[in-house]
Amino acid sequence: MEVDLKGRDILSIHDLSREELHHILDRAEFIKKGYLSGERIKPLEGKTLGMIFQKSSTRTRISFEVAMNQLGGHALYLNARDLQLKRGETIADTARVLSRFVDGIVIRTYSQQEVAELAQYASVPVVNGLTDLLHPCQVLSDLLTIKEKLGRLAGITLLYLGDGNNIAHSLMLGGAKAGLNVTICTPEGREPEASITHQAQKAARATGAKIELTTEPRQSIKEARVIYTDTWISMGREGEAVDIEIFKPYQVNRELLAQGHPEALVMHCLPAHRGEEITSEVIDGPQSIVFDQAENRLHLQKALLSLVL
Repeated sequence: MEVDLKGRDILSIHDLSREELHHILDRAEFIKKGYLSGERIKPLEGKTLGMIFQKSSTRTRISFEVAMNQLGGHALYLNARDLQLKRGETIADTARVLSRFVDGIVIRTYSQQEVAELAQYASVPVVNGLTDLLHPCQVLSDLLTIKEKLGRLAGITLLYLGDGNNIAHSLMLGGAKAGLNVTICTPEGREPEASITHQAQKAARATGAKIELTTEPRQSIKEARVIYTDTWISMGREGEAVDIEIFKPYQVNRELLAQGHPEALVMHCLPAHRGEEITSEVIDGPQSIVFDQAENRLHLQKALLSLVL
C-alpha cells in the first residue's frame, strides 16, 4: 500500500493509520542507519520550519533544530514571548501569517485545542511538539526504540508507571496502532483521561493490542518487557496540590525491577527527577535504554519532517 504523508498534520498518533505509523518508523530506521554509516542527505534544502514554543524544552527543540539542519533546511525558533500571541493576536491569524513564511510549523503548548486551531488555519503542515494532553513525537520515537531493541512491537507488553499524563495518553494510542500491549499503572485518582482510554481501546481491536489500566505495580510488572516512567508532576501542573506520597509505590527502583522480567528494558522520556519516579541506580543501570531513547528523537524527527514537508 502506497503511503503518502506529504502535507499532513501530525497532531495525534490516533490520526495515523497502522500503515502510516509503520511507514514513519521504517523511514526513521532507514535515515538513522544511513546517517550512522556516514550518509548525508539534504531533502529539505531551502525549506524552513517555524517552531512555536510556549513551554520550555530540551529534547524537542534541539532534535527538531538539528533534524532540519542535518536535512539541509533551517529551523526558526519562535518563543511565545517574541510573538504577537502574547499581545492578543489570534492563533488563526498567526497560522495564516506563518504559512506565508515557512514550510511547516512545530508547536509546543498547553492546550490541544490550540494545536488543532493552528492546524485548521495553517496552509502548511503542523506537528504537535507537546501539549498537556498528548506528546506524539516522543512516543513515536519510543516505538522506534522498542522496535530497535526487541525486533518488533506486536505482542510486546509495556508497563507505564506514574501519572496518567500526556505520555500515558500517547503510549496508549501508539500501542493501539502498533499492536503493542500497554498497561497504565497509576494511583487511584491519577488515571488517564477516560476519553483517550476509550479511543485507544477501540483502536486496539483492529491490531489485537491490549490497553489496560491498573493500580497494582508489583502484579502488573510480571508480564512487562518494557518498563516506562515519567515525572510525577507534569510540566505546567507544578502548582497543583498533589500528594507525592501516593506515587512512591510506583517508583522504578531495583526492588521493583526484581519482581519482573530479568531483561526488561527501562524507559523514561526525560527530564528525570532522580530519586522520585526513578532511581539513579536504575536510570544508569544495564536495563536502561533512556539515552538511546533520547537519541532517537532526532532520527524520528528527521523521518517525520522528510515525510510531511
